[in-house]
Amino acid sequence: MKPEYIAYEKEPVQIAEGIYWVGYADEHRGLHCNPYLIIEGDEAVLIDGGSRDDFSNVMLKILRTGLTPSQIKVLIYQHYDPDLCGSLPQFESIINNDALRIISHEDNNVFINYYSPKTEKLDFRDLDNHYDFASGRRLDFYLTPYSHQSGSFITYDRQTKTLFTSDLFGSYDDQWMLFLELEDACRECRDISLYTCRERKCPIEGIVKFHEKIMPSNRALSYALDIIETLDIERIAPQHGGVVSSKRDIKALIQHLRAIKNVGIDKWLAEEVK
Repeated sequence: MKPEYIAYEKEPVQIAEGIYWVGYADEHRGLHCNPYLIIEGDEAVLIDGGSRDDFSNVMLKILRTGLTPSQIKVLIYQHYDPDLCGSLPQFESIINNDALRIISHEDNNVFINYYSPKTEKLDFRDLDNHYDFASGRRLDFYLTPYSHQSGSFITYDRQTKTLFTSDLFGSYDDQWMLFLELEDACRECRDISLYTCRERKCPIEGIVKFHEKIMPSNRALSYALDIIETLDIERIAPQHGGVVSSKRDIKALIQHLRAIKNVGIDKWLAEEVK
């Protein structure tokens, strides 16, 4: 195993105040999933908990934060894919608390029920688009429809200015690192097809290709980016790929995503014409 992967094998990684990456690093995967745990006082929220097969690794990291599973009060699922929701029954079992709630969107909850109908499922819009910890720490929810599901949304932690973006800013890349840092040349680049560095793979390519394939249309992606640009963000924590902790890098990535000519069906149709 690569040294950089060993560092993430068993331990949670704190990415901001009270926020821990509790994902699973595997050098043989191009698609890495990033569940995040927010601990505030004696309660916690888990965002996009992960797949069924990754549960034991995710749970080990959660326990190593010192948290007792019953302290997890809420599971947030930003859409309904199995890489986010597959471990729901295991979490229900080990948390073992009738007060546990799931926060998502009505369109997602229809499908999340197929993982388990047990836990009460709330639509974040019925919560006035936010969730408050007992301390007053607030998470705000913003709908980003069709990025990439109809009920997809993003979650903003006001305290640390961390934005959990689910598939947005995600990447499929076999050179994964937990923290993505761009070089000046990458920030200034306007056409990744002209990338000439022979020492490393283009760090933007995996992000661009992921969005071309996963997002259904340019309009949906553009709408989501418009919302994101209204927020004061210190870091982006995507469900795939690496955490982005620089405002300059966030701005550069938004520019790269806006520059994609064909997303989703438009890309497919363009390739068919060829």
